[in-house]
Amino acid sequence: MAMRPRFHGSLPRTASGAALLLVLWLIALLTAVVGAFAMLARVEYLQGRTLSQGVVADQAARAGLEYAMTRVVDLDQSRQWLPDGREYAWRFGDADVTILIVDESGKVDINAADLDLLAGLMQAVGVERQPARKLATAILDWRDPDSLTQIEGGAEDGDYASEDLPYGAKDAPFETVAELQLVLGMTPELFAKLAPHLTVYSGQGRPSEQYASAEVLQALGIDPERTLAERRRPRQPGEAGALVGAGTGTYSIDSRARLRGGRVSVLRAVVRAGNSGLPGSAYTPLRWEEGAVLR
Repeated sequence: MAMRPRFHGSLPRTASGAALLLVLWLIALLTAVVGAFAMLARVEYLQGRTLSQGVVADQAARAGLEYAMTRVVDLDQSRQWLPDGREYAWRFGDADVTILIVDESGKVDINAADLDLLAGLMQAVGVERQPARKLATAILDWRDPDSLTQIEGGAEDGDYASEDLPYGAKDAPFETVAELQLVLGMTPELFAKLAPHLTVYSGQGRPSEQYASAEVLQALGIDPERTLAERRRPRQPGEAGALVGAGTGTYSIDSRARLRGGRVSVLRAVVRAGNSGLPGSAYTPLRWEEGAVLR
């Protein structure tokens, strides 16, 4: 009689090993899935937090500009902010806001300034006399309506062509300060130094000494140290020259907001006081640059 195999309720050793290996693989897979999900959730949380902080910082910088516009035209002389480039600190919610206001009349208008003033400003930021005057004449050639080269040099269409540039002198006024970068001989480094002292909005051949920076004062032949020291000197109420006043109404405003976590948002704008036609607006934007950065 044939013997029947006996089973004791246990799998063969190879089958139990395979089952254990499968369980381990499933555990590893689930661990990886859970870990990936947790990482994704963490990344999304950080992205959302960064975006929300950016929005908060942007709005704080915008609030700084709005507040500056109320203070610069404040009739109360004890509260009025002066548009001469000094820093003002302001607290808005959880943000520390630093605001600078400069009246555009204190800057060099590249559509109205003469050769000496343009060259003088370049010398004030470190350019030698001859290169400064050569570049200044190129600026004059860019904005004047004719195709005649300036006596001291300059740059007209032929000069741009010789440098393989796909354009020539505009022979028309500058529309923005940034357009100055197209002038033959202008470098990014020099433009970065000049831009804070330039405007296309004042229409004045000579900047106002009351609002001018040290570099502009130097270009005007005025001692910057003495003038700025006098401007900053605390004065008694009613003293002559105690206040610069509200200015011409066209201002360059730099509003920088910093949150506790280090998020920084910067708003740089040129605005003209007065109703822009938009409901609730007290100014007209002429230039607007903003952005948030993590520092």
